[in-house]
Amino acid sequence: MNICVFLSAAELDERYTRPAREFAELLGKGGHTLVWGGSDVGLMKVVADGVEEAGGRLVGISVGFLGATARARADEMVIAKDLAERKALLLARSEAVVIMVGGTGTLDEATEILELKKHGMHGKPVVLLNTAGFYDGLKEQFGRMDREGFLPLPLTDLVFFAEDPVGALAYLEESAGVR
Repeated sequence: MNICVFLSAAELDERYTRPAREFAELLGKGGHTLVWGGSDVGLMKVVADGVEEAGGRLVGISVGFLGATARARADEMVIAKDLAERKALLLARSEAVVIMVGGTGTLDEATEILELKKHGMHGKPVVLLNTAGFYDGLKEQFGRMDREGFLPLPLTDLVFFAEDPVGALAYLEESAGVR
């Protein structure tokens, strides 16, 4: 399965890198392909290294102005003309989406993917990996949106909140009929 992962390119501490590496190893050992932003720095590098070391494929989708940080040894590297095209290509090249910890760029990617799903533009499973409670506030906000009628479909149809890497991958594989 081609799994898009949205995540930070920042250097982060062990509470974030350890679960990210665990998820990456599960992806690689499961024979999955990582489709990611193509950077070879920070948490993006941790995940790409883990997938590669565990035998998975790497499909990077970078953008011209980030070319200096693009991973040289990806199995495939696509350079998008801008961030909007990059997001579209990441979604088009994947069968499922995982949102890991990140900053404003990751939040932008997450909300766009969920908005497209909300409007029926894709039906791919989306997992929000809530490492170390990072997305507790967002989970609470989405719950409120759901309870108060702001979502046209149940929150459970829009996104799955996983508390650990094993649960995240199990949900994706079950959704895709892999298990």
